[in-house]
Formats: sequence, structure tokens, C-alpha cells
Amino acid sequence: MARYIGPVCRLCRREGMKLFLKGERCHSEKCAIEKRNFVPGQHGKSKKVKKVVGYGLQLREKQKARRIYGVLEGQFRNNFEKAALMKGITGDNMLGMLERRLDNVIYRMGFGTSRAQARQIVRHGHIQVNGRKMDIPSALVKPNDLVEVRQSSRNNPAVLAAREATAHAPSPSWLEVDKDALRAKVVGMPRRDELVQIQLNEQLIVELYSK
Repeated sequence: MARYIGPVCRLCRREGMKLFLKGERCHSEKCAIEKRNFVPGQHGKSKKVKKVVGYGLQLREKQKARRIYGVLEGQFRNNFEKAALMKGITGDNMLGMLERRLDNVIYRMGFGTSRAQARQIVRHGHIQVNGRKMDIPSALVKPNDLVEVRQSSRNNPAVLAAREATAHAPSPSWLEVDKDALRAKVVGMPRRDELVQIQLNEQLIVELYSK
């Protein structure tokens, strides 16, 4: 599967906000936004800030969502088209599907300090869903699924270190997380009002793709 492999701190600077793409570094003074809060590029610091309206505003929201969840344009567009066919509000459906991606679930469980690290943990075969090994980060979980670290990976240093680093972070209500047992049960569907930390206006994305 294709993925972005460039410098991620540039993405946060481009969007002008923390996207929390580098785990613990984002919470320290080393964060790029703390040190260089201007757009990347040769003239970024001196470049006059223009007011973004219309299409530009819609595009920025779409790019921000893509970068938060670590998906490329084709995946993101497919996700929107599936959400548009579902009952309910398209924007809420779209974010709900992104939240139910397996790599995001591992991140929400606290077994990855970033979605990129969670994706790597899944790709390396450390996770199983309902007792079966699952190494596809884009796989969607559903209610009553049991997601857990495989028995052979229970002493994996990356997983244990991430668990310790995220011990203070609360788990979403749609997951019943047992950090000691390295597992979680999906007990519901993600709701938009729970995603307060995701600073997005998903309606702008819907408008962009609906043109």
C-alpha cells in the first residue's frame, strides 16, 4: 500500500496547527509548530498570509483530514464515496469510517503514540482481530470485534513503550480498552461529538467532493 514518507513536520506547519503526527515529540518543545510556526519553503517566514476562502478553504480542510489519518487521495476519495451511500450525515459517516480503520483503533487504544506507528505495528503482524491475524491498516472494525496484540508480540518493546507513554490518555467510549491485557472490544460506533480533538469542518470536505 502506498503511503506518504516525506517529512511530516512540514505538514503541520503547512496547516498551521498540530496534527500530532510524531507522537511524543508533538507534546515537547521540539515540535516544529513551537519552533517555526510559519509555512515551509524558502519564503515561508516572510510570505504575506493571504485570507483563504471558497475552494481554498475546502481544499485545506480535505488536506488536513487526509494528513491527520495518514491516507492518500485515492483512499480518501473512496472513503467519501462509500460514506455518501450510507444513511445519515455524509460528513459524520466519513469521519466514522476513518476512526474505525484498524491503524486508528490501535492508536486510540494507546498502543501507538501516533497513527504512523500504529500503522507500522499492524503491518508487522502484531495485531489480531477476533483471533485472526490482521495486517491491513485500512481494515474497518465493527461493533463486537475484539482487537488485541498477538500472544507472540506481547513483549514487543514498541507496543509496551507506547502503552506507557499514553497511559494518561483517555480511551473513546466506543472502545472498551484493557491496557494490561493489551486488548479492546468495539462496543459501538464513533460519534462526531466525541471527536472534539479533531479540529475539522467536515462539511467543507463534503462540499468540495460534491461539486
